[in-house]
Amino acid sequence: MLSSDYNHGSTMTNDRTSSNTSDGDAEITLGLLNAVEENSTVTQRSMANDLGIALGLANAYLKRCVRKGLIKISQVPPNRYAYYLTPKGFSEKSRLTSEYLFSSFTFFRRARDQCGEMLEYCAARGWKRIALAGCGELAEITTLCAAEHGVDLVGIVDPNAQTKSVAGVKVCVGLSKLTDIDAVIVTDLRAPQAVFDALSYDMPTDRVLAPPLLRISRQEPETPA
Repeated sequence: MLSSDYNHGSTMTNDRTSSNTSDGDAEITLGLLNAVEENSTVTQRSMANDLGIALGLANAYLKRCVRKGLIKISQVPPNRYAYYLTPKGFSEKSRLTSEYLFSSFTFFRRARDQCGEMLEYCAARGWKRIALAGCGELAEITTLCAAEHGVDLVGIVDPNAQTKSVAGVKVCVGLSKLTDIDAVIVTDLRAPQAVFDALSYDMPTDRVLAPPLLRISRQEPETPA
């Protein structure tokens, strides 16, 4: 059960980094193609701002799209440019959109199933008061599953959160703000391994759970000097 489902004996950082990089590439490319389709006179700066990336990165991706034949550039006086999707660009946008929707649905389904299994595991062991570690989509999905398994989500720990609650569950800066916690589920998507390692100093590791999709390594973290 827990040892086979949630204990990951080997580090999979390279796979995780590769997957995240690939997803990021596709998301940026899709964002650029959408921006160009919506407004041919869009500026690189506005594209960068809308996508939350550096101007230089937006420029690099735009040049890549031009090299691949996805976008055509025309100069519009005075000293400005207009961007147009090519037929190949329209096809690629449709493909990426389909992949994005499929991956989003796949993520939701996997996350729902895995979070449900963890909550069921907690309930079976009498662990009723559960905290989550990390705001975001995974935390929201876990809150949706909680009512089905008879556990109480007592709070979400996230020192960087910009909100006071998620789906009605209060958000706090640390475990010390919560009392009588039976277990913690890692729901942070930004740095799940770092969150797991930090929690392992505050709680028994068998009470710190994480869905397999986060690919957490349960190797003993090094003690800070």
